[in-house]
Amino acid sequence: MSHAFYIYLSYGVSGLIVLALIAWVWLDGRARQTELKALEAAGIRRRSAPPASGAGE
Repeated sequence: MSHAFYIYLSYGVSGLIVLALIAWVWLDGRARQTELKALEAAGIRRRSAPPASGAGE
């Protein structure tokens, strides 16, 4: 096996790992958005969101 084979193999493996991490972050972000929508539909709001009725002031 040549030196170039190991270089190309390492680049290929590194590229696959980077693509897997990108896919994981993207899919996890979609899952968190789905969870946030479900919580907001249930009436649970984020602390940073202003109150809907203004009853706090």
